[in-house]
Amino acid sequence: MDTLYIAMTGANAILQRQTVTANNLANANTTGFRADEAQFRALPVYGQGLPTRAYTATVSQSVDFQSGPVVHTGRPLDVAVNGRGWLAVQGPGGQEAYTRDGNLQISGQGILTTATGHPVLGVNGAPISLPPMQSLVIGADGVISGVPVGGQPDAIMAINQIKLVNPPQRTLQKGTDGLFQTNGGKSAPENGNVVLEPGALEGSNVNPVNSMIQMLQDSRQFEIQTKLMQTVSQDQQSATQLLVVP
Repeated sequence: MDTLYIAMTGANAILQRQTVTANNLANANTTGFRADEAQFRALPVYGQGLPTRAYTATVSQSVDFQSGPVVHTGRPLDVAVNGRGWLAVQGPGGQEAYTRDGNLQISGQGILTTATGHPVLGVNGAPISLPPMQSLVIGADGVISGVPVGGQPDAIMAINQIKLVNPPQRTLQKGTDGLFQTNGGKSAPENGNVVLEPGALEGSNVNPVNSMIQMLQDSRQFEIQTKLMQTVSQDQQSATQLLVVP
């Protein structure tokens, strides 16, 4: 029965890792996506006396913070974070969150948002609102400047500045919406060392080949665990029949 229990927890852990890997594959083309990593540990089962069995437990899900490939698009509203750092955005609940998705858009209300509709925050912590513009550029320091509608071509003015942060990676937690927040939800301070690469986008850091190999390995390991459980069950039935007195 100890073997059956170990095999069952192992099979359950493999299914959880397959779910994480499948989600990574689904986001292989998502701008600025950070791959998740499933981590497990073998822990003893404690009871009366010494532990007699072990089980596989899920540890906190970690994130791969490695940068993705940068693709130059030439689009004025596209920005990629060069190196470490994050763009500050407003989360669904109004809280400050962070992303590497630099595929920026301008909503019908003139709010600068990400491609998923999250408002981009300025250095004052408020969503960036833009007047009607006939030209717009975003600098490496996050400064947004351009020419308003009706203005002279050489009348370039600074409008706002994107809040760029770089909190320690160990303090960041990834939400189900793909946004990151600091532990406790506190706002990270602005960091002037974060540099943007205008006219470019950072791709997902998911390696599709490695993820596919991981899926195949997990499928084989799950099959092994299942066969082990079937073998234990058959052995138990055989042992029961031996104990039957004719």
